[in-house]
Amino acid sequence: MLDLSSEHELEADRGIPDRCRGCSIRRDGFCRVLSARDVNTLSRIAHHRTLKSGQTVMRHEEKPVYWAAVSSGVLKMTKLLADGRQQIVDLLFPSDFVGRLFASQSPYFVEAVTDTELCCFRVADFEAMLQDRPEMKQQLFEHTLAKLDAAHEWLMVLGRKTAEERVASLLYVMVTRAPIATACSNVRDRVPRFDISMKREEMATFLGLTYETVIRQLRSLNERGIITLIGRRRFQVPDLQALRLAAG
Repeated sequence: MLDLSSEHELEADRGIPDRCRGCSIRRDGFCRVLSARDVNTLSRIAHHRTLKSGQTVMRHEEKPVYWAAVSSGVLKMTKLLADGRQQIVDLLFPSDFVGRLFASQSPYFVEAVTDTELCCFRVADFEAMLQDRPEMKQQLFEHTLAKLDAAHEWLMVLGRKTAEERVASLLYVMVTRAPIATACSNVRDRVPRFDISMKREEMATFLGLTYETVIRQLRSLNERGIITLIGRRRFQVPDLQALRLAAG
């Protein structure tokens, strides 16, 4: 049977740079509403940046030089507290936009949690292109609203869920939001395997829990067969539905 949707996608992407064809930003981000001609225009003002885990993308109160979108990997956004502590306020996954459009300063620190690839655009060039393309502006507006909804949802996680539900919720988000970035092949038993893209201390900060509590909950989920821990950086999900139910 002819797959008309795939045929349409091939037609829509005819003539765009090869690196854009399989890109998560083209598939799920703001680029998906652009014509092939506009993608080519955007590609000419774009540059790609590869970051190692721990590298800083943007600094708090720094004047932004470029905006970006995540091609692969995971970033964390942190807010600096008055006493010098930092609180992780969001995670950015493939296709997410990085930066606060039309802002003169960055309100957050943005740092790579995993090895990450960004598609970057100089601020002036990107905002000029945005002004002439209302569909692109609309897509970014809808993305911002979706992130706001996600933030409201996360407030419920932190305010109402148990420690186990919080940890399970975070793992479920990682599995469902960044499968391309973190999935690892496991030919032997066909069970999806993922890298835990945050340190235990970072998970604790993000979830409002102690380090020891995060460790206990990961062990509990492992002992009950909801996840299978593989060393410190990987876990398997034998049953995604079981993980979703554990998340509450």
